[in-house]
Amino acid sequence: MLVYTVRRILGAIPVLILATILTFVMIDVSGDPLSDLKMATPPPSPEAIQQAEETLYLDRTMPERYWLWITGIGGNGDIGLLQGEFGPSTQGPAYDIGAQIAERLWTTLRLVGMATLFAFGLAVIVGVISAMRQYSKLDYTLTLIGFLALAMPTFWFASIVQTSGVEFNQLVGDQVFYTIGDGRYKADGEPWGAQLGNALAHMILPTIVLMLTSFASWSRYQRTSMLEVLNSDYVRLARSKGLRNHVVIRRHALRTALIPLTTVVALGVAGIIEGAILTETVFQWRGLGDFFYQAVENNDSYALMGWLLLSGIIVILANLVADLLYGVLDPRIRYE
Repeated sequence: MLVYTVRRILGAIPVLILATILTFVMIDVSGDPLSDLKMATPPPSPEAIQQAEETLYLDRTMPERYWLWITGIGGNGDIGLLQGEFGPSTQGPAYDIGAQIAERLWTTLRLVGMATLFAFGLAVIVGVISAMRQYSKLDYTLTLIGFLALAMPTFWFASIVQTSGVEFNQLVGDQVFYTIGDGRYKADGEPWGAQLGNALAHMILPTIVLMLTSFASWSRYQRTSMLEVLNSDYVRLARSKGLRNHVVIRRHALRTALIPLTTVVALGVAGIIEGAILTETVFQWRGLGDFFYQAVENNDSYALMGWLLLSGIIVILANLVADLLYGVLDPRIRYE
């Protein structure tokens, strides 16, 4: 297992290098970070534009800028991923991109992680029930719910959930659901238990939004995979030997049926991160979604590169975890 894990990590390095190249090229050709400055009224002087270009290293060629972004060699100490610097920001020298990412990372990870965990569990339950009760009224009902959740735009659904939370609070006359903020900032000296409870209370509605929009498609994959396994020869053989149905489902069918879903979930992490941008905007979370929105609004190219690269790393890690889980789910897989 250790050797296999190391090999997979080493194999991810070329993918990560390719991701840095694609990220840099896409952002670099997407537009001029100084377009707002050049279109300002009154127009800035040529000296001011030249100074801004030198600050953002736009006076150098694309290969030179990529080398600077990775290594920081030849820069002014504010750029170089290997040195822990993401680059200068168009939002001013006081805006530290690395510090902003570090501050917001946990906010987004706990939302994405919780939504992924619950969406996976709900998809497994719904998928197994639908497969075992194929073409029944319950199957049709769960299928309808799944398609409705799949068809709802994330931003619209998040707004509906937020409004429903506000109306419920007004109906009961108490703060049951928190609809704004991530619950990180509390008064000094407050017990850890109260702070944890406050953070969890703020997570309920955003997690519901991300969970339902993800589980809808995952449950369909689980249903299809479960139906295929239930009709396989080895499951029929297990039943013919007199094993109880729940034993056949739990020990034989479910573990095998989870393998395709594990792959889908690993690939679906990117979609959840994308949904987190809209969800955090609606619920006013200061996470990576808000960071991305500000970067786009300010044409902050280095901030966008940092966000895209971090998202790519998360997806790579999710796929690594999926590869390791294959051996747990299917004993026939050996890590050699």
